[in-house]
Amino acid sequence: MYDLFIANSKTEKRLKEYISSRNDIRDKLDRLRENPHKANGAHQLHGKLTGKFACWLGSNIRIIYIIDEVKKSIIVEAVGTHKIY
Repeated sequence: MYDLFIANSKTEKRLKEYISSRNDIRDKLDRLRENPHKANGAHQLHGKLTGKFACWLGSNIRIIYIIDEVKKSIIVEAVGTHKIY
């Protein structure tokens, strides 16, 4: 299982808001911690976001994150709608 870290306070605040409004997001984050390469429709990003991953937490909620295989950690860099890309 991977550890989950939030990159900055803005992202942390937004993620907490989503968690408080939707009960299923905690479960989706747990699934992501188990398999960050495939859970919740995870996929690698391209272009200026090459090296990062994205997945969905809800119908219009996305996260962008980096996987650190050495430390077994996920660093969440952004949370929001498709506009975060």
